[in-house]
Amino acid sequence: MQPEATPSDINNVIAAVESKGWQAHVSQGSGMTVIGLQGQGQPLDPFHLGQLPGVRDAVAITQKFKIASRAFRPENTTFQLGDITVGSDELLVIAGPCSVESREQLLEAAHAVKEAGAHFLRGGAFKPRTSPYAFQGMGEAGLKLLAEAREATGLPIVTEVMSPKKVALVAIYADVLQIGARNMQNYDLLNAVGESQKPVLLKRGMSATIEDLLMATEYILKYGNNRVMLCERGIRTFDNKYSRNTFDINAIPLLKELTHLPIIADPSHAIGVRRHVAPMALAGVAAGADGLIIETHPDPDKAVSDGDQSLTLKQFAELMVKVRAMAAAVGRKI
Repeated sequence: MQPEATPSDINNVIAAVESKGWQAHVSQGSGMTVIGLQGQGQPLDPFHLGQLPGVRDAVAITQKFKIASRAFRPENTTFQLGDITVGSDELLVIAGPCSVESREQLLEAAHAVKEAGAHFLRGGAFKPRTSPYAFQGMGEAGLKLLAEAREATGLPIVTEVMSPKKVALVAIYADVLQIGARNMQNYDLLNAVGESQKPVLLKRGMSATIEDLLMATEYILKYGNNRVMLCERGIRTFDNKYSRNTFDINAIPLLKELTHLPIIADPSHAIGVRRHVAPMALAGVAAGADGLIIETHPDPDKAVSDGDQSLTLKQFAELMVKVRAMAAAVGRKI
């Protein structure tokens, strides 16, 4: 739209396109209004659209991913989560154990990460494991412990949902719904979290391309749920002898160029080796990530899942000192 377009001009355009069966997504920022049109292939005359009062230009979005693209929204998407504005110059830090194991374990971790400066508490109540015989999580009992930890510390909760049927249950307790790497292309689940309108943390699949990730994001965004964070958590390559995954640091600046959505780096899964998590975290911040998600545990050697990549609570506090310094170096703050 033209910078001087009135609210009436904008509403008239929306009414005109919706009368033709198109869904309108309005994006505003820095004095600019962009109206994204989503349809099912129905005809639309760009020339006629361009003649409507207040319209500056009508441009086709050529990328396969539409709503997630910079062409749809040139400005960074920001939204409020707790006390932090995600996607701004504030760096979001999410921390906690891989799995909720007990009340004592979770509360000890929650208080420690809060004191160290984390903004969100992570913890899995439902766990997708490679082996069906491995610990699968505490289920709703774990969700209740997460809610108790939030009450005790004030930290909002990030936790994974694995099934469309569980979205309603997890959404009662969670502040952010996490979609794990193994479920990145579970389209029924993506549709369900999109409909829920809860904030979503979508992790990149271990063998997914950047375009695969962005196309998966479209399933959530098409419901008008734009509070979505994308997570780079490492990909599977030919060398897993010395690390769990390969941290695709390239993906962070590439995604920042391709999409307006916030990008979160997961150094814990990216390398999977405790002693190397800290440098990977700092690399993620330096590359432009909008936040970090880090696994930390009161006693990692006794953790029921992902102990090898979990920092001790002391190591996490030490890392936060370095993260603050790196954030300041690249114009971010915590």
